[in-house]
Amino acid sequence: MSENHLLSKNSAPHSDVEEIKRNSNYLRGSLTETLADPITGSIPEDDNRLMKHHGSYMQDDRDLRNERAHQKLEPAYQFMLRVRASGGVVTPEQWLMMDRISQKYGNGTIRLTTRQSFQLHGVLKWNLKNTIREVNEVLLSTLAACGDVNRNVMCNPNPYQSEIHGEVYEWATKVSKHLDPRTRAYHEIWLDEEKVIDSRDLDTEVEPIYGPVYLPRKFKIGIAVPPSNDVDVFSQDLGFIAIVEDGKLAGFNVAVGGGMGMTHGDPKTYPQVSKIIGFCTPDQMVDVAEKVVTIQRDYGDRAVRKHARFKYTIDDRGIDWLVKELTARLGYSLLEARPYHFEHNGDRYGWVKGSNGKWHFTLFIQNGRVKDFDDYPLMTGLREIAKVHGGDFRLTPNQNLIIGNVSSKKKKKIQSLIDQYGLTDGAHYSALRRNSMACVALPTCGLAMAESERYLPSLLDKIEPMLEEAGLRDEDIVIRMTGCPNGCARPALAELSFIGKAPGRYNMYLGGGFTGNRLNKLYKENIGEEEILNSLQPIINRYAKERLEGEHFGDFTIRTGYVKEVLDGQEFHA
Repeated sequence: MSENHLLSKNSAPHSDVEEIKRNSNYLRGSLTETLADPITGSIPEDDNRLMKHHGSYMQDDRDLRNERAHQKLEPAYQFMLRVRASGGVVTPEQWLMMDRISQKYGNGTIRLTTRQSFQLHGVLKWNLKNTIREVNEVLLSTLAACGDVNRNVMCNPNPYQSEIHGEVYEWATKVSKHLDPRTRAYHEIWLDEEKVIDSRDLDTEVEPIYGPVYLPRKFKIGIAVPPSNDVDVFSQDLGFIAIVEDGKLAGFNVAVGGGMGMTHGDPKTYPQVSKIIGFCTPDQMVDVAEKVVTIQRDYGDRAVRKHARFKYTIDDRGIDWLVKELTARLGYSLLEARPYHFEHNGDRYGWVKGSNGKWHFTLFIQNGRVKDFDDYPLMTGLREIAKVHGGDFRLTPNQNLIIGNVSSKKKKKIQSLIDQYGLTDGAHYSALRRNSMACVALPTCGLAMAESERYLPSLLDKIEPMLEEAGLRDEDIVIRMTGCPNGCARPALAELSFIGKAPGRYNMYLGGGFTGNRLNKLYKENIGEEEILNSLQPIINRYAKERLEGEHFGDFTIRTGYVKEVLDGQEFHA
């Protein structure tokens, strides 16, 4: 299909972002000139739109806005840089690189994201090029970590099924590489034409999958290995559920149309859970992924960005339309979906021995923030472990970290360092805290309406005594908080969630599925901490007394009538 045809196929009016991409010369824009401008620490908005495709967002420190304005200074501009790692697997050398550049160019911390990526915060414009070059020198990349392309492909870390995970991880890597943008712009701008991470021939300027205007919005892919749904596969634009038969990977169930983002007050926007449309063999997986992406490329809404995600493309036209279009593009039909079973979407902490005889230790990283705290030298401890570790590190979809593939010989040394630095699997925390996630929000996210990462731990401090008193301290309950409704911590799937509405004010949602298979629903709107706690106390007490055997908190809140069950996002606001 010619790229001229790709430009014309969707003939609806286009948003200003579409024009920026169209005129960018394959994501170049004026970034080279902008980065060289010494007058300001910021970049123009058109270039900022393009920067997202290169893995970075411009931000400013909102804590300092008023003070700097009073001093007649421009905002404290800085850049968030996102580093991709397919399936969240990195080497000790790559971990040490992230540690080093966070100290050298960032704010001295590493943020583990809910998409198994790294985020650096506080990178100044003058340091962006050196930072990205050093990332690429250890064979990681920031390309397509943000922007209107396929993002980091998620993959279940699954330490207790190592052989299956290894095979699934290889397929995740193949899908990720196949869907990478082909533009040379990244190499020209950041690497001075050095093809450090990719040997593909990039001399011919063409985007065979994306075309010159790329996708209407971001696109997310996740691969789950039952019984764990830690990637929240039903939240993905495209999800693959690994089917294991007779101890071997038979293939994948294919799910389409998930997505978490919405806008407060706009009922035309809503979170959605994906629908399973069939089964593919492993060797069909890359083809299926490509064809699904091209359907969204051709039919996604390019006029209204709030309506541009794949979930709306499917909901507007119907799942039967999607299956018919996909079949036509593939030249074959997907097979009938196969049975599977999810038991949880959380992490399993502490030491676990994998089927390959290697050991894995999962650390609890509260809200994914890696730094040295006053009484907890987390970053230093992980640095020292990386210096002697011969296996890998695995970023989990729940913002935690697995020290993976530890040999029996090295296990004692790793454990001694865990003990020396007091690193924890979170066993002394409540199960609620171990099942918590929060987005970054303030002070750096420009979209945040309320606190999240900085506030959730203190809110948990107040909820935990209620659980203790009710005898529920060790009861797994999935809780998530975000500073806005864009859904970065997948709050719409949590059994209990809080989405920022204004400073100190949140919408409270109940009823998500424990295995990530069901959306939650609004329970109370625009409430502060006092009302949050007063609302939760009787629900927690009632759950402790009236729950059925094995009944999860989200299921209980639906059975007892606090909220209605939501299995389709089109019913989310009903």
